[in-house]
Amino acid sequence: MPPPPPLPPLPELEELQHLIAQGGGWLQSRVVCEVKVGPERLPVWAIGLGNPAPGLPALGVIGGVHGLERIGAEVVLAWLRSLVMRLRWDETLHRQLEQMRIVLMPLVNPGGLRLGTRANPQGVDLMRNAPVDSDEAGPWLVGGHRIGPGLPWYRGPLGAAMQPEAQALCEVVRSELLERPFSLVVDCHSGFGLHDRLWFPFAHTARPMPQLAALHALGEVLDQSLPYHPYILEPQSRQYRAHGDLWDHLVLAAPQGNVFLPLTLEMGSWLWVKKNPRQLFSRLGLFNPLIGHRQQRVLRRHLMWLDFASRLAASPARWLPEGAARVQHQEAALTRWYRTAPRGG
Repeated sequence: MPPPPPLPPLPELEELQHLIAQGGGWLQSRVVCEVKVGPERLPVWAIGLGNPAPGLPALGVIGGVHGLERIGAEVVLAWLRSLVMRLRWDETLHRQLEQMRIVLMPLVNPGGLRLGTRANPQGVDLMRNAPVDSDEAGPWLVGGHRIGPGLPWYRGPLGAAMQPEAQALCEVVRSELLERPFSLVVDCHSGFGLHDRLWFPFAHTARPMPQLAALHALGEVLDQSLPYHPYILEPQSRQYRAHGDLWDHLVLAAPQGNVFLPLTLEMGSWLWVKKNPRQLFSRLGLFNPLIGHRQQRVLRRHLMWLDFASRLAASPARWLPEGAARVQHQEAALTRWYRTAPRGG
């Protein structure tokens, strides 16, 4: 019996490895784990650039946690391509990178991308895989379950170690971000509602996360500096609760005194379906723009946000609240997010 034909190349992985080669000495890259898909072993890459000094602030940019949400990985790859091209000529970018660190993991779940599934090849949803339980029942299945890998949003077996991809993400965050005085993360996803959202922890509880005043100050700077931005900034718990959220897990592990602000960019894929209802009949179409010009518009829209996030991360001392301002931001945050009804969409 002849061997099965080789699988076609994974375009996102080919693009990432091409960018790593083009980045040359500006990028520090390493394979943090490998994922087996049939005869293939797919690498999970972490890329760093900028100043590695541990006392400097940092930005983490993550994509491809859910393999079906390819647009998230494509946004991160597009931003990495922009950085690599700008490093050839952009003196302002070089000066910025002298004062900060940028860490990227564009394809956390290459097996899911290869198979076209939300979960990894073992059927585990990586964003339901951390050892964090919700303090109340979330939506059935969607909030995470242990019934089995045949259903989406599977958490994995009770008591088992986290999946290799989830462990790799946590290892990179711990080694590159958590120990710094300030770090900001943007994790790129799609598939919720008609609006683009920036979710912050917690997902497992309605209690406020630490550093709430800093998040409110970030939102104020965003509103003032990009007055026409499309994002709704809110805790994920305002929409639904979930078990096993990796960012909840990492926030709970962050050292006291450090400011760690993870944001999930949840691109509103229902808007793409509304504009092109035929996408309802495609699994990819439920989570990704399938028309070329619409995909380009989405990439342009979010590249501006990632550039802005890099500037936020480079200069936290200029906008983080202290003293009385911190108290005011804390109270304003509680009023905005925890004493009002959630905004629909």
